[in-house]
Amino acid sequence: MQVIASQGRPQRVLIVEQGHKLASAAQQWAQSDNHCAYAVEQVACGRAALDRIKSEFFDILVVHEDAICDLGAKDTASSLIRLARKAHKSLIVVMCEKVTVSGAVSAMGAGAHDLIAVPSSAAHLFDRIEHLRERHRKPQGGPASAPQEADFAGFVGYSPQMRALYGQIQRVAPSSAPVFITGESGTGKEVCAEALHAKSPRAKGPFIAINCGAIPRDLMEAELFGVARGAFTGATNDRAGAVEMADGGTLLLDEIGEMELGLQAKLLRFVQTGEVTRVGDPLPRKVNVRIICATNRDPRQMIAERRFREDLFYRLHVLPIHLPTLRQRPGDIVALTQMFVTRFAAEEQKSFAGVTEAAAMLLQSRPWRGNVRELQNLVRRIVVMFDGGPLDAEMVRSADRVDYAANPGPIQAPRSPGMTDRGSDASAITPMWQQEQAIIEQALAAFGGNISRAAAALEISPSTIYRKKHASYRRKHTDQPGNRDWHGAIGANAA
Repeated sequence: MQVIASQGRPQRVLIVEQGHKLASAAQQWAQSDNHCAYAVEQVACGRAALDRIKSEFFDILVVHEDAICDLGAKDTASSLIRLARKAHKSLIVVMCEKVTVSGAVSAMGAGAHDLIAVPSSAAHLFDRIEHLRERHRKPQGGPASAPQEADFAGFVGYSPQMRALYGQIQRVAPSSAPVFITGESGTGKEVCAEALHAKSPRAKGPFIAINCGAIPRDLMEAELFGVARGAFTGATNDRAGAVEMADGGTLLLDEIGEMELGLQAKLLRFVQTGEVTRVGDPLPRKVNVRIICATNRDPRQMIAERRFREDLFYRLHVLPIHLPTLRQRPGDIVALTQMFVTRFAAEEQKSFAGVTEAAAMLLQSRPWRGNVRELQNLVRRIVVMFDGGPLDAEMVRSADRVDYAANPGPIQAPRSPGMTDRGSDASAITPMWQQEQAIIEQALAAFGGNISRAAAALEISPSTIYRKKHASYRRKHTDQPGNRDWHGAIGANAA
């Protein structure tokens, strides 16, 4: 890989490593031809790293997990990462012997940008660093440099689904053909439309958005196409509509499925001819507008229900883009949460730092029917309700008391054979371990056998479910049908 040297000073890299193997290789690599963009330094332990980053600025921090075992409860590894992020807005890479889901959630929750398994070559390390710098668009300069919130034109997240979306936007943006955006409410359809406009040749032109479901039907035509003076009582002046105002730029028709059929016919004529006629004006006007439509409904279902014109649909459905739901990209939830925490903490003048592993698991287990907008609202409530510190699971539960499972109401054990009404036969009471078994089985069924999500909903760790399984197995022989089913169910779910 060839690295283009940064304009101005080299990027300062601090490697926290007990030995000197990786640091030496990185220094040699950085000093070789075409790699002068980096200046690599090394410390042997976490306390030394804390001392350095408190007094010096580093663009990139590379931390080996074995080198920070000297940090106690007060100065944890998370504290080291948070300090580097808070003081310098540094890019942080964690090196570990084995990359696990829990380790990744913990590191990302503290503020790390990437995890790399060791051993790793210097070329691979700097390849990842270059990728992170491009992704986060890290600016040159010292600690005063502003953090970059968005990964891509207003979007946050770098999951495979979002990377595919970014590539699609890049390919579609230069065209003038209509774009049809679909996706659930809260997935960012307007953000997508703005990104298409910003990356198009029309970026210097106007971007006009009109919500077809928020304007009364009798006013929609005037808002869209404009009004000529004297067209009706009160029309004392000529007024351009959204189509004319978007001339030379982009027009977003949000929730286009809410537009009435009569107006759809007039919109179809405009799409076909490129001419707009104001209400009460016989003379058409030529405009140059790129149309982007968005809806949270299935357009083909609306066509089947005769609520959307099929000929208009095929005129507008030239370049389709579908936005993934937040449920489909759980890997972006922590990054989105951190971005919202930073933004709202600054607005509310409060101090928040990072997301705990328990909170991350709880957030990732939710169905998020409102998608990014629902997550944004939840984080804002947390910032308003609490004074600061790391965002933890208790804050999440306190800010939003709705159930985190897919089904309404908390997961509870069935009344039989576990618990009985007062005054009933005491012999019907079953042992606690059997009641726990029933509760866990119900949680697993609610989440389709997903142990992590079931554990988050029950507010226990996934390892607790495995422990309960083995305890249950030891209490009963495997030839008893009930226990054999329990043991087999857990084993199948774990697999």
